[in-house]
Amino acid sequence: MKSLRIGIVVESTGLPLREALTRAARMASEGVQVDAVGELAPDALGETGRRAFKNLLASFSQELAALNVPLRHGLDVAENQQQRLDHIRKVMQFAADLGCRRVVVPCPKLPDDPAAPRATVMRDSLLALGAHGDRYGCDIALEIGFDAADKVKEYLAGFATGSLKVTYDTANMLLHGHDPVAGLHPLKEYLAHVHARDARSASLSRGLQEVAVGAGDVDWMAFAATLQILEFAGFLTVERDQGENKLADVANGVKFLRRFAPLM
Repeated sequence: MKSLRIGIVVESTGLPLREALTRAARMASEGVQVDAVGELAPDALGETGRRAFKNLLASFSQELAALNVPLRHGLDVAENQQQRLDHIRKVMQFAADLGCRRVVVPCPKLPDDPAAPRATVMRDSLLALGAHGDRYGCDIALEIGFDAADKVKEYLAGFATGSLKVTYDTANMLLHGHDPVAGLHPLKEYLAHVHARDARSASLSRGLQEVAVGAGDVDWMAFAATLQILEFAGFLTVERDQGENKLADVANGVKFLRRFAPLM
C-alpha cells in the first residue's frame, strides 16, 4: 500500500514564493502546487531560470506537485480558445522541463447535450490537449466538482488518450452535492492530483461553506484510506481559499492529514 504524499498550494499561504517554500518545509510538506503566472509563467523563465527554480525547490526538500493554470474563460468557450490552448501547451512543456507531469486546468460543468456548440468546443479542446499531453508525457489534470464521478468517468472514457486525468477537490465535490469518498472509486484510473479542502453547513440559509481541513464534513480517515487502497501516486495538496488566517489553516491541515499519512 502506497504512503500518501502531503503537499500544499503555495497561493493559499498568501506569501511570496521563497517564504512560502520555507514555511512548507517547516510544515513537513513534501511538495507544492504553484500557479504558472507572474515570475513562474512559462515565458518568464528561460533555461537558466528553470534550473534555478528546480534548485530552489530542492533546497527546501520540496517536489513540484503540479502547475496550476488559472483561466479567465473555460475550455468550453470558443472566444480566444486557440490562444488559451497555446498557453496551456506552453505550461505543459514548462512542467515537463521542471520534471513535473501534472498541469491543473479548471474543468467546466460537463455538457448534457453532446451536439451543443459548447460541447463541441470543449471536446475539440480536450482532444488537442490530450494529444499534446500524450506526446510530451504530461497529464492534463482537470479540476472537477460540478459533476458526479460516474459522469466524469463516462465522459473521459470517450477520449482515446492517456493524458486526460482529474484533479479531485474534496470541497468541490461536497459543495455540489457529491460524496467525496464514494467518488474516488469510479475515477481510480483518472486520479492524478488531489486538492485537500473541507466544507460544512454554516446555516440553513447559507448552505455549505469552505472551512479549514479537518473542521468540515469530509471523512478524512476514510478518504485517506481509500486513496491508499487505490494506490494513488500523486499528491494530496492542502488548499484554503477563504478564512482570516489561511497560512495557519494550511499548516494545521498538513498536521491533521499526517495522522492518516505519516512520513515514511
